[in-house]
Amino acid sequence: MPQLDKYLKAMVEHGASDLHFCTGCKPILRKDGSIAALRSEEPLDAQTVKSVLYELMPTENERQFNEVHDTDFAYELEGYGRFRCNVFMDHKGMGGVFRLIPTEILTCEQLGLPESVKKFCTLGKGLVLVTGPTGSGKSTTLAAMIDLINATRSDHIITIEDPIEFVHKNKRCLINQREVFSHTKSFKAALRAALREDPDIVLVGEMRDLETTHIAIETAETGHLVFGTLHTTTAISTVDRLIDQFPSEQQQQIRTMLAGTLKGIVAQNLLKKKGGGRVAALEVLIVNPAVSALIREAKNNQIMSIMQTAKKEGMTLLNDELARLVKQEIVEAEEAWKKAVDKDGFMKALESAGVTYKPPAE
Repeated sequence: MPQLDKYLKAMVEHGASDLHFCTGCKPILRKDGSIAALRSEEPLDAQTVKSVLYELMPTENERQFNEVHDTDFAYELEGYGRFRCNVFMDHKGMGGVFRLIPTEILTCEQLGLPESVKKFCTLGKGLVLVTGPTGSGKSTTLAAMIDLINATRSDHIITIEDPIEFVHKNKRCLINQREVFSHTKSFKAALRAALREDPDIVLVGEMRDLETTHIAIETAETGHLVFGTLHTTTAISTVDRLIDQFPSEQQQQIRTMLAGTLKGIVAQNLLKKKGGGRVAALEVLIVNPAVSALIREAKNNQIMSIMQTAKKEGMTLLNDELARLVKQEIVEAEEAWKKAVDKDGFMKALESAGVTYKPPAE
C-alpha cells in the first residue's frame, strides 16, 4: 500500500477537501476553506516526501516532473474515492497537493444551480464558460451540467481533461473522456482531433493557451456545443480575458467570432457557510442580442448595465448574490465582503438588501 494512502484516508475521514504534503511541514488538511496541520504528525523531511510522492506518480508523470518540476495526475483509492494530484518543487524540496473528487456526481438540483444555468445544457451549439478562482467548484458545476445532458439528451460527448476528475457512465449519451498526457499530447491536439470524432458536445477542461482558445471558439462556430473553463472571477473579466490574450491585429476578428458563438458565462466563488460547509455564489451572463452587439463593438464595459436590467432572463450579478447569501444568513457579511471583487458595489448591494455592515479598514 502506498505510504500516502493513510493520509488520504485521514483526509476523507476528516471531511477535508485537500491534503498538502510538503517538505518541512506537517501534513496539512483544508476543510471548509481553512487549513490546519495534522497535530499527530511530525514535520516531513525532504527524503520522506520524495520517496512517498515518487511511489505514487505514474511513469509518464515522473518523467514530466523530472523535466519541468511539476505534474498533474489522478489517483484512485478504493473505498475512499479519486484524487486530483499535483506534485511540484519549491525551495524546500518536493511537495504535493491532493484534492478529493467526490465519487458521486452532484445534480444541478443538489448544487442549487439556477434555471438559467440548466438552460445552457439544452443548447445545440455555442460556447459556454464556467469560470472562477482555483478551488471555486468549477469542475463540480461542469460535472453536474454534463450529467444533466447525459440524462436528458442522446448525444456524443467528448471531454478533454488534465487529469480526468469525475468519471461519467453512459446514460442516454455516449461519453468519451480523454486525459492530457495519458490519452493525448495536449488540449489543443485533442481538440483538433475531436472534430474528426463525431462529437455533439466537447468539454475543454482548461482553455490555458491562445491556440486552445481559438480552436474552442472555432469548434463552437462549426455547430458544436463547447464547454470550457477559465480562471477569471467575473463574467465581464472573462470576456476581456478571452479577447486580450490574442494579438491586437486579431482581436476584432475574435470579437466578431465571440459575438456569434458565446452563449453564456457562469462565474462562481465558493464561500464558507455559517455552521460549516461551503456555498457557491454565481454570476450568470446570458449572451442575448444586446450583449452580443456590445462584444462585437468592443463595449464590454456596458455589459454590466444589461445584466442589471435583464434579471428576468436569468442574469445575476456577483454582488447581488453575495448580498442575498448574507441577508438569508447563509454566510457572514465579512466572508462575502472578502469574496467581493467590487467592494463598493457589494456595499451598495448590501444596503439595498437592508443589511448593515461595517467593513474592516483596508
